[in-house]
Order: sequence, then structure tokens, then C-alpha cells
Amino acid sequence: MKAAVYDAQGAPSVLRYVDIPSPTVEPDDVLISVEAISIEGGDLINRRSTPPPRPSWVVGYAASGTVIAVGSNVRSRTIGDRVAAFDMQGSHAELWAVAAGRTWLIPDGVAAADAAVLPISFGTAHHCLFTRGALRRGETVLVQAAAGGVGLSAVQLAAQAGATVIAVASGTRRSSRLIELGADLVVDRTTSDVADTVRQITHGAGANLVIDPVGATLPASLSALAPEGRLVFVGNAGGGSLAVDLWPPMQSNQTLLGVFMGPLFERPTVRSSVDDLLQAVATGRIRAVIDRTFPLAEAAAAHEFAETAKPLGRIVMKP
Repeated sequence: MKAAVYDAQGAPSVLRYVDIPSPTVEPDDVLISVEAISIEGGDLINRRSTPPPRPSWVVGYAASGTVIAVGSNVRSRTIGDRVAAFDMQGSHAELWAVAAGRTWLIPDGVAAADAAVLPISFGTAHHCLFTRGALRRGETVLVQAAAGGVGLSAVQLAAQAGATVIAVASGTRRSSRLIELGADLVVDRTTSDVADTVRQITHGAGANLVIDPVGATLPASLSALAPEGRLVFVGNAGGGSLAVDLWPPMQSNQTLLGVFMGPLFERPTVRSSVDDLLQAVATGRIRAVIDRTFPLAEAAAAHEFAETAKPLGRIVMKP
């Protein structure tokens, strides 16, 4: 099969499009003929900074496609099922062997690209907002990096839950799109101080909940947070230090909640929420946002675009 592989961590140019052996289907696995691949932030970080455990390593967390084989223990999936899938590596390929428990059935009417994008982006946003962040109707939510996959998802879900949504992004195109998706206000981080602007908007109160998928923006997120507010930080897309001064949030009785979704996607509650979110896409209640689609053969260019072009939403590849 064809796949995008790398032998050493580094810039997007380390990716090579080559023939490698097809994956082995273990008893609890399904084998997916991949139709769409979502480039996730973790894919970029791993390729950039994590030495691969062996040569010709296939990176990638998320994809969708059709089941073409099932392991001997699998009863929940059959050949021909359309599924979205998550795993810690392997999506950047024509074929992907994934544990059946890390797949979701795709409802009729949902495109393969939308299905590939949804589990991580919307599943993460939902967990951050509601399970960890305990969002309540009428609260004010600040979403950092709102033009990214998790950010765009958080904006939509928070708005539909009855929150006032303040989105942080840059540029007119992004601002207008975020307003269209449910943001009440957009703060341009390139021209405004985020914490000061949030204080002005909220008449000094601050945001009740902050969703921060960046990491490097944690000091600003804490400065924008209301007393007794909640800050949910997920991942470290900015690649910077996560060190913060904890004395001010302690004095303000604020709560900091970390989220790492990798081990959570097999939890029944998370699996159920992703199923519900896929149905919401099918009925048009939420929208997966895809900036651009590349062929898998151009994986290096796709990673380069994802890292440098400031896309709005996810980048998708197709074998």
C-alpha cells in the first residue's frame, strides 16, 4: 500500500510517499480502506519533534473510510461499514488497521472528509466544554485559537448551549466566519490585548470559562478568567512552555483543568458524544470546517500548509 512515512523527526520535507507492507489485522481490529485523512495538531507535533520508533513510520491520528476486513473477535463492525476512526498513529496511508472500539459508524449523508475531521475536533471540544468545563447557559466562554479545528468546534457547541462566545483569532476572513458559526465577538490577537479586551467586553468580570488549545497563551487565558472561573487547557499546539504562576489563580479561586484526549476516546461517554456529534453533522446542526484538501501523495505540502498558512479549520488528505 501507499503511505506517507518518515525516518527521523523534522520539517514537513521528512515525509516520503512510498510503498510499504499492508498492516496486520489483529483479533480486535478492523481494516479500513481510507477515504479521507484529517491532519491533526498532534500529527504535526509528532512529526516535528518525536523520533519515530522505527523506520518508515506512519504518523496520523484520524481518518475515515470503509471496513474491508474484521478481526476474529470483532462483532460490532462488518465489512462494508463506513467508519470514522482514531488511533495514536497510522492514518496517513491507504489502509489502516484500528481497534474496532476506536471507530464510529458514519451516518448516511455525512461526507468522508467531515467524518474524518469530527471525532477529534468536536469530541475534544465537547469534552472540554461540558465534561471538564461544566458550561452553563448564560455563561461567557473565551475560546483561544478559535480558527483551529478544536476552536471552531468549541465556538459552535458553546453558542448552541446558550453561552456568550468570545473567540480569539486574526484577520477579517476568520472573524466573519467565526461570527457566522456562532461567536458573539471576535478578538483579533494581532491588534488587541486579549485579556484587556475580554475585561472590557465583560465590564470587568472576565470569562467564566476559557478553552485553551494553544498552551503558550495560558498566561493571557488566566488574566481573562473571572474569579472562580474555569480554565481548560488541552494539548500544546503552540509548542511553548506550559509553566504559569499559580499564585494569582489560587487567590482568585480559579480552577485549572488539563485535558489529554488520547486515552479517553474509548470511554463510553466520549464514544457516545462522538456518535451524537456525527448525527448533528448529518442533520446540519453543526458543521465541520475544512480549509483545503490535498492528495496523500503531497503529504509534505499538506503538512507545510497546515503549519504555515494559518488555515481556517482542518486540512484533509485523500489517498
